[in-house]
Amino acid sequence: MVRERYPRDLEQAVKFHGHYCGGILIGYRAAKAGLDVLGARRAEDEELIAIVENDSCAVDAIQVLTGCTFGKGNLFFRDYGKHVYTFALRPSGRAVRVSRKPGRRPPPDELLAARAEDLFWIEQTTIKLPSPARIRESVVC
Repeated sequence: MVRERYPRDLEQAVKFHGHYCGGILIGYRAAKAGLDVLGARRAEDEELIAIVENDSCAVDAIQVLTGCTFGKGNLFFRDYGKHVYTFALRPSGRAVRVSRKPGRRPPPDELLAARAEDLFWIEQTTIKLPSPARIRESVVC
């Protein structure tokens, strides 16, 4: 259970994920770092995209904080097994790549209090954006 002193958006991520764990905290911190660097807010549509390079618990926090989902067509999965998250804005392609630094993972309270730069390599970049989502006709099975 998430304790009262945790931010509301973290509580929402934990509720969505189903339990509190280190992976949720990594995704939470990565999403916060990416959004901060881009000066972006949670996506209402496809104006923000997220590219995730793993399928860990962290991705659930990425979805909750950024509003990027497979259903909206603005969450992209690249199976590289790395804690690397790229966030980009449409239409500019202005992006930030957030990758977890190696080493021991601090305990939860330290993970929340640490500077993002101590947890991640954060680099601004520009990317070739994936195509926008296509709306297709539903097919009856």
